[in-house]
Amino acid sequence: MAGSLSKSRNPLLGYALLFIAIALLPQLGAYPIFVMKVLCYALFACAFNLLVGFTGLLSFGHAAFLGTAAYAAGHALKVWGFPPLAGLAFGALAAAAMGGVFGLLAIKRSGIYFSMITLALAQMLYFFFLQASFTGGEDGLQSVPRGSLLGLDLMNDLTLYYLVLAVFIAAFWLIYRTVNSPFGQVLTSIRENEARATSLGYDVDRFKLLAFILSAGLAGLAGATKTLVLGFATLSDAIWTTSGLVILMTLVGGMGTLVGPMVGALVIIALENKIGDFGKALADASGINWFNSLGESVSLVTGLIFIVCVLAFRRGIVGEALALFDKLNTKRS
Repeated sequence: MAGSLSKSRNPLLGYALLFIAIALLPQLGAYPIFVMKVLCYALFACAFNLLVGFTGLLSFGHAAFLGTAAYAAGHALKVWGFPPLAGLAFGALAAAAMGGVFGLLAIKRSGIYFSMITLALAQMLYFFFLQASFTGGEDGLQSVPRGSLLGLDLMNDLTLYYLVLAVFIAAFWLIYRTVNSPFGQVLTSIRENEARATSLGYDVDRFKLLAFILSAGLAGLAGATKTLVLGFATLSDAIWTTSGLVILMTLVGGMGTLVGPMVGALVIIALENKIGDFGKALADASGINWFNSLGESVSLVTGLIFIVCVLAFRRGIVGEALALFDKLNTKRS
């Protein structure tokens, strides 16, 4: 359905306008670090959506690839002195390689068995990061330098902002081309009816493995970019709750849509950053001191949002908007 919608509407102009608007956000007063963080998680969610929304594989361990790339890129930039783009590429390749290992071990299973294998492998990797010396353990990998690119100092937040935006646009274009290619059509057919795809002569396991590796590499690119932006990589990048967070972003925004994960990432990250201020405002307005502790209950709020989305907006924000748009067009015609 998402593929037919994108073809009928020819959304390239809309995507171009969207990215122009994002490029103008710092000029309109948006905080560059916050927007860059949203872009990193949006790329993470888009990568995950490529696997679950277009291939039908639900991974519970995608944080492993975010964390792998975060540590790999951070180590390459800080210890080996890699230039920024080389560090990002190294992180993405490390995550893709890890995705190949995970995929070979999990791809033969389906459903909940596939999901639980990815979760178990991710937890094993998490404990490795906890004990490894190059990760800094519980302290994390700190003081990762941004460096410079083509003579431009990336310590300038605005300069780095446009580099991050360029990376995101390139990754988004790759996802768009993948989804709308013959390869993407095969992935969609696997999602809809795997037995039928097999009967048509497709090597289903090979296609699923390639999709898994591509999704892992793009998730890794998000993790490497996040390390470059924030200057550190910690265990929170690889913990299982981050895998749950990306599932929430994808479902809230709209699984199986290209823009949905971006919207979901914006909603969730904005909540994490602004829920405390909102609670203080409510406490001042109502006089109820309990609202002051709302900032410590982000998981509770995001959980409630997830419940509301499952009950009332099962297709996510973007999915419901597209369905409403189609319904209005049908009535007019």
